[in-house]
Amino acid sequence: MERGLRAGWTAIAVIACGLAGCGPREAPTPAAAPATPTGTVRISGDDAIAAVLSWSLPAVELSRTEAASARQRARKALAAGDLFETADAAIPILFGLQRLQPGDAGDAALLEEARAALLAQGEDALRAGDDDLDALRAAQRRGAVLRRLWPQDPAVMAYLAQVDRAERAWDWSTRGEALLAAGNPGAPGREDEAGAYQAFAEALVLVPGSARAAQGMAAVESALIRRAEEAAQAGDFARAQAQLALAARVRHDPDTIPAALRRIDAIRGARVRWLRDQGLIALGDAGGLDVARERLAEMLRIADPRDPASVELRKRIDLVTHYGLFRPGQVFTDGMQDGSRGPELVVVPHGAFRMGSAKDDPEGDDAERPQHYVRLDRGYAMARREVTVGEFRRFVQATGYEPRASSRGHSMVYDGRSGNFVRASGIDWRSAYDGRPAREDDPVLHVTARDAEAYADWLSAQTGAHYRLPSEAEFEYALRAGGQGRYPWGDAPMPPAGSENVTGTADVSPQGRRWSNAFAGYGDGWWGPAPVGSFAPNAYGLHDLAGNVSEWVADCWHVGYRRAPATGAAWVNPGCRNRMYRGGSWASAPAQVRSAWRAFGGTDATNARIGFRVVRQL
Repeated sequence: MERGLRAGWTAIAVIACGLAGCGPREAPTPAAAPATPTGTVRISGDDAIAAVLSWSLPAVELSRTEAASARQRARKALAAGDLFETADAAIPILFGLQRLQPGDAGDAALLEEARAALLAQGEDALRAGDDDLDALRAAQRRGAVLRRLWPQDPAVMAYLAQVDRAERAWDWSTRGEALLAAGNPGAPGREDEAGAYQAFAEALVLVPGSARAAQGMAAVESALIRRAEEAAQAGDFARAQAQLALAARVRHDPDTIPAALRRIDAIRGARVRWLRDQGLIALGDAGGLDVARERLAEMLRIADPRDPASVELRKRIDLVTHYGLFRPGQVFTDGMQDGSRGPELVVVPHGAFRMGSAKDDPEGDDAERPQHYVRLDRGYAMARREVTVGEFRRFVQATGYEPRASSRGHSMVYDGRSGNFVRASGIDWRSAYDGRPAREDDPVLHVTARDAEAYADWLSAQTGAHYRLPSEAEFEYALRAGGQGRYPWGDAPMPPAGSENVTGTADVSPQGRRWSNAFAGYGDGWWGPAPVGSFAPNAYGLHDLAGNVSEWVADCWHVGYRRAPATGAAWVNPGCRNRMYRGGSWASAPAQVRSAWRAFGGTDATNARIGFRVVRQL
C-alpha cells in the first residue's frame, strides 16, 4: 500500500503497543495480594483514543471490619456488570480485599470471575464494533484494563490481538469509505493503487467476517458497475466491458453482474436501434448513403453482425438505389405474414417548414423556441389514423407482449364524478379513457412510448418494411400540412365544424360537466376520445392529428430547440428518461392544440389522453 498510509500508522502502532504489550510487566495474581498497580497507559496522538486507553486501578483501602460488606458490594457490582471504572466497581474492591487478606481463595475466585466477565464484555463489544465506533472504543477500554492487570494471561493476550486487528480493520474501512466518496474505488489486480478496494481488502484480511468491509466491497462493485454503465451510455462498450470484468472480481456475487450485463446489453440494443434508425433516415437524403454506411460500421463495432438491426440496415443500404417508388398523397397498406393488411398509410410529401412557435405567439414558451427551419428531403408514409385498440390487440395476441400498464396494474383515467384524472387499478390498453372497456375502433390509450415502439417493431417484422414512431419534426410538419398558423387549421380562434375532437364550451360530459378552458362556442359531440377517423382529414389526408388523443413521438425531451436537428430526424439521447408527445387531445386546453405545442412524459407514463400512430420509412 502507499507509503503515506504506512506513515499514518505511527500513532496507531503506539496504541497497539499499549494494548498488546511492548515490554515485561508483573501481572497481579489472584492467589496473593499484589503491590498496588501504578502508572497509566499513555498514548501520543489522538486525545480521544488516549482517554479510552488511559486507565489506572482506583484505590480502595479497607479495614478488616469492612471486609464482609466490601465483599458483598463486589458481588453485587459483579452481578451488575460494573467491573472497573470506579472505586465502587467489582475489580477495584476485590484488589482492595486481596491487599487486606492476601491468599483468600474466595476473593481470588471472585477476581477470576471478574476477569472472565471483563473478557466477555470486551468480546461482546468487539462483535458490535465492526461498524460501531462506540462499541470498538468500549472493547479498547476493556483491553486497556486487561493489559494493565493480567498482561501475561493467554486469554487476555488473545483478546488484545483481536482488538489490535479490529482497530486496524476499522481504520482501513474508514479509509476505504473516504476513497469511495472521493471517486477512487480501486479494483482487483491493481495492488499498486491506493483505492477503496485495496483498503477494504486489508480490513477483511484483519477481520475476515467484517460486515462493514464486506459492505464496502459491495459499494466498490456498484461503483465499477456504474462506471461500466456510464461508459455504455457514452457508446464506449469496450470500456464498459472492462469495467464490468473488474466488478465481477470484487465479490463474485451471482446476481449483480448478470443484472448489470443485461442493463448494458439493453443500452447497447437501444444504441444499435438508434443507429439503424439514423442510417435509414439518412438513406432518404441525397447524400445519405455514406452516412448510413458510417452508422452501419459503428453498429458492427458494438454489436454482433447478425443483429437484426444491423442486417436490416445492411439490406436497406444494398436496396436503397432501387427503393422509393411511391408518390405524394398515395394511400397504401403493407401485407402481413398472416395474409392480413397493416395500417392504412398516406405518403407525406417532402418539404420544409418553420418548426416551433413564433416570437409573437402570446401562448408560446421557451420550450417551443427558437423557431427554426427544418427540411425533410424525403417523404415518409404516416398512418392515416391513430392505432386502435383492435390493432394493438392483434399485436399483443401475436407476440405475448405485456405492455407497461398491464404489468404495473394501473394507469391514469378520467373520473367523471370529480372531473379529475386519477390513478386507477386494473387499467391498461384495453380500457377506455374513463376505465370502462374500450371499443375496438377507439384509439388505444394507457400505453408508453416503449409500448408503441414495440408495436412498430412488430409491424416491421410482419411486413419487411421499417415502421417506427414519427419524429417530433415529422409530426409537426404533418400536423401543419403546409400551413404556418397558430393552430393546425390556421389562425382562426375556433376549429372548423367537424374538423377536430377538442374541448369546446358546447361540450357536456355524461355527468353534466362543462370545460372551463375551451374553445368558445365549439362543440364536437364527444366527451372523451372518438373512434379513429371520426373527424375530417387534414390537407395531407391524415385524421385526428390536432385532437382526439395526443401522440407519442420518437424524440427525447429537450428544453427548447437549440442544436435541434434540421433534417427532421428524431432528437434522441440513448437512455433518456422523458419522451415527447405532440398534438392536442379531447381534454386539451386551446393553448395545447396549437401547432407548436409540445410536452413530455416519463418512459413509464400512461394515461387516458395519449395514444400513438406509426410512420413507415420509404
